[in-house]
Amino acid sequence: MKRLVFTVTNDLNYDQRMIRICTSLYTAGFSVLLVGRQTHTSASLTAQPYRQKRLNCFFISGALFYTEYNVRLFFFLLFQPLDLICAIDLDTILPCVAVTRMRRKKRVYDAHELFTEMKEVVSRKYIHTVWKRIERLTVPAFKYAYTVNAEIAGLLTQEYGVPFEVIRNVPLLRSLPTVQPEPFIIYQGAVNHGRCFETLLPAFADIAVPLHIYGAGNFLNEAKALVRQHDLEQRVFFKGMVTPENLRKITPSACLGITLFENNGLSNYYSLANRFFDYIHAAVPQICVNFPVYRNINAECNIGVMIDDLSSESLASSINALLANQQLHQHLKANCLRARDVYNWQSEEKLLLSFYKKIFA
Repeated sequence: MKRLVFTVTNDLNYDQRMIRICTSLYTAGFSVLLVGRQTHTSASLTAQPYRQKRLNCFFISGALFYTEYNVRLFFFLLFQPLDLICAIDLDTILPCVAVTRMRRKKRVYDAHELFTEMKEVVSRKYIHTVWKRIERLTVPAFKYAYTVNAEIAGLLTQEYGVPFEVIRNVPLLRSLPTVQPEPFIIYQGAVNHGRCFETLLPAFADIAVPLHIYGAGNFLNEAKALVRQHDLEQRVFFKGMVTPENLRKITPSACLGITLFENNGLSNYYSLANRFFDYIHAAVPQICVNFPVYRNINAECNIGVMIDDLSSESLASSINALLANQQLHQHLKANCLRARDVYNWQSEEKLLLSFYKKIFA
């Protein structure tokens, strides 16, 4: 049995993508260990079929956190029984490359996004320089790699000469729960910089239906301040982190979903957010930014309203127009139900298993 180790820096309980990947590989007969971080707010680990490990860190953010976590991860991996390490994004890549070189083990790079093009990275020159050097130092060392869409795969392959395969991050196809749609709009996912909260939240001064936000992130405090500033405490509600299992029960009740990104880096411009497919699988129409990957899928499936103007006025107008047009809303909802049969983990899982079996063939 081949032993696979996956490395992340986030909370293992809420990472739907890694839960899917690790469960599929475990079910296919691999020994799987997922390594993440432990914080003072971490809830007890949710039981999974594969093994899980959290590393304790004194620092919780910034350069000191990344340094400490990577050092701890290096020594953990150095003595861990394994045949392959998969680094998830750049923030765990250095110890993965170092250990696999020292121990002569196989390595895989999973680029969930264009890490060096995220707003919090690309907007700070020194930080961007550091991460770009790490990327240039490590990514060419990988023979095996994959990412979430063809656009990102093409950019990374062109820059580093590493063939990136595409394994999209889509949900498992499940039967939909019987729910009565409720008058609330949902945003689920990271509450981070670059997600248009600066214009989305003020828009709810002109929208009667409340917004429920499920998630946390580096813009959460600023988002709460914006709500207070615009006196929107009765229009916008922060629901915190919710496990994937519970979120699957909540999302189908929403009348509308939100998928927005600022055009401030290639990571956002070529993104393919988890929530985009989560809304589709919940049969919830969405307001979505008109970026290439989303536009292409919507042209095929017509599951939401694509917008270019991300101002508060435009967002309020687009959201209110869709809420008022019940015929269009029902049409988009029906299209979501059909799109679920095309974009689902049952199909994408086959690519994942083929990828890993090929490595050990």
